[in-house]
Amino acid sequence: MGISPDTLRALAGGALIGLAAAALLLINGRIAGISGIVGGLVPPARGEIAWRLLFVAGLIAGGLLASRLAPEAFETALQRSPAVLVLAGILVGFGTRLGSGCTSGHGICGLGRLSTRSLAATLTFVATGAATASVIGRFFAGAP
Repeated sequence: MGISPDTLRALAGGALIGLAAAALLLINGRIAGISGIVGGLVPPARGEIAWRLLFVAGLIAGGLLASRLAPEAFETALQRSPAVLVLAGILVGFGTRLGSGCTSGHGICGLGRLSTRSLAATLTFVATGAATASVIGRFFAGAP
């Protein structure tokens, strides 16, 4: 009984995320929180633009490359209207501002630094996400 390919991909992806977060912290002294990195582009501070743009470009390029190499990983039966997706994006953006960070900043980097604030934020993210998914599934049966 060996390790499944899906498990290997998940392990490799997690290791790459951890390495990238550690490298950014060690090399640049910055936390790899996506909302903070993108938020720091508006308005941009002197000396902060290049690394932030490169980080975001790397995320986009990595996603595009992954979608070409493993398109089956992006398949979903769940369909949503553009309006629902925009609303979801706005709510996520509002939540990251309210929570002073996003799941990547708190869940990956903050927990790795043993931050109690990040633990509280991550537990809140997970609990709220589970509750929301349960309500949507129960009352809307996954309808778009």
